[in-house]
Amino acid sequence: MIIRDAREDEIPYIRNQRIKSYEEHANSIPEKHWNTLKNALLSDKDTQFGVECIVAELDGEIVGSVVLFPANTDAYVGTAIELQYPEIRMLAVSPEARGKGIAAALILECIRRAKVNGFQAIGLHTADFMESAVKLYQRIGFQRLPEFDFEPANDGIIVKGYRLTFE
Repeated sequence: MIIRDAREDEIPYIRNQRIKSYEEHANSIPEKHWNTLKNALLSDKDTQFGVECIVAELDGEIVGSVVLFPANTDAYVGTAIELQYPEIRMLAVSPEARGKGIAAALILECIRRAKVNGFQAIGLHTADFMESAVKLYQRIGFQRLPEFDFEPANDGIIVKGYRLTFE
């Protein structure tokens, strides 16, 4: 597996792969929430200044991606949550490639980059309906930070804040 920065010409493919990766949740959450999530996954926030789009490549094919937002940026438009550390967003692994450690490798790369840049923590947000992601984050050591929770679609689904602190 190769973990590397995405090239600009790969962004449309990566965005479509995100949708395919998250589609499994479309029928288990309210339509309004799915539409909000889908719009976020397709947005151009992954190409903003300072944002890193990272991919996992297996046998020459992109099988997963993650976006790492720099500290002190509004990774979630309109939430006014600006963390003092980088934020992991839009982690996606193609359904056919799951179970190969791709998501963990992408998260560990984000952690590595945060450490290299002198940060002592990294954050992320997720929702309970993403059960396997929540378990992975907890296994890696992320801790809940309820003070950073928000409700993006005003539909009762809380997007929960997490942080991993390292030394």
